[in-house]
Amino acid sequence: MKPLVPILAFAGLAVAVPVAVGIALHLHAQSAPGPQGSCFHTQTSFDLLVHAPYAITAPLFGPNGERAWAGKHWNPQFIYPQQVQGEASDAAGAVFTIQHGPYTATWVTTQFDVEGRHFQYVYVLPGLMITVIDVRFTIVSPVSTAVHVVYSRTAVTPEGNPHVTAMNEGDKSSGKEWQQAIDEYLAHSKSGVKP
Repeated sequence: MKPLVPILAFAGLAVAVPVAVGIALHLHAQSAPGPQGSCFHTQTSFDLLVHAPYAITAPLFGPNGERAWAGKHWNPQFIYPQQVQGEASDAAGAVFTIQHGPYTATWVTTQFDVEGRHFQYVYVLPGLMITVIDVRFTIVSPVSTAVHVVYSRTAVTPEGNPHVTAMNEGDKSSGKEWQQAIDEYLAHSKSGVKP
């Protein structure tokens, strides 16, 4: 789900973001630093409106399907299930790795319920943090699908706190970035031109 590379630490503050065309972006962020030496936890959510039927939208949020719009840095390496003839399978229980800057994150697809319109991913940056990404779909019309995404990040050591804080800041702009990338992908796929 399009990770961000942890670079700088910022204060985890709720920020109001203007509503862009085709997107209602609601941000909710909380940081619980607790006593000195404890681990941070943040949560940020955003909403997208994908201008496509659910049958086209849902696959775009699978780890393999996301390659279509997420950019070159999104390159999941599947451990399970093994790729067959170059194609990976987006399914519950899939395990894959993604490079997050200098770190290799291990991801697990904990929920891939197409019929129930609910996907969930958990990934670990060893010794730093655990991230849970929850994706829920609502069919708005035969040609549009609302997508609600929640990022929950928890440092597993105090050394992970700056990563959690910085990535939470990046999460706040992810909705707008995802909306733009998906809109561009869909526009190009309708025109027959690859983005």
